[in-house]
Amino acid sequence: MIAVLFVCYGNICRSPVAEGVFRDLVAAAGLSEQIRCDSAGTSSYHLGQLPDRRTRENALEHGLTLTHRARRLTGEDLAQFDYFVAMDEQNLEAIEKLNYRATGLYTQDTIFLLREFDPEVSDQPNVPDPYYEGPDVFEEVYQITLRCCRQLLTYLVNERMSEWQAGPTEQNE
Repeated sequence: MIAVLFVCYGNICRSPVAEGVFRDLVAAAGLSEQIRCDSAGTSSYHLGQLPDRRTRENALEHGLTLTHRARRLTGEDLAQFDYFVAMDEQNLEAIEKLNYRATGLYTQDTIFLLREFDPEVSDQPNVPDPYYEGPDVFEEVYQITLRCCRQLLTYLVNERMSEWQAGPTEQNE
């Protein structure tokens, strides 16, 4: 099973949306047995809280119910997740620093910015943080997340499809 962790600062706006959108796309593709996801924040300001009310309202407008409770990214996540997807450069750096402390490597080919998967060419690497913004930015975050998560899912399927088709190896049996 592939495990993907979406990461933003407080884990109440962007990363819960990415988690919800991605989970929905994975289920629609019939891949829930092959791919799981979660989200976390690099800060501990909102531990245990539901996503921001405006985030949940926007998600509901798109048929998603977000029930995730905010949690902080930990060193244990490095062992539990295969891919880390940051919403912005600040959080990417926090993931890389945590990874460096654990492995001695700053970057890996499993740590990404979500917008690396944006099919709409943009010079903006970050998903905007809507926390201090109006409803239009929450919708923008949803739309960015939807198109990027579609591409991320395609990437993961292409990376792992041969493993899934081959089934368990002798080492895994």
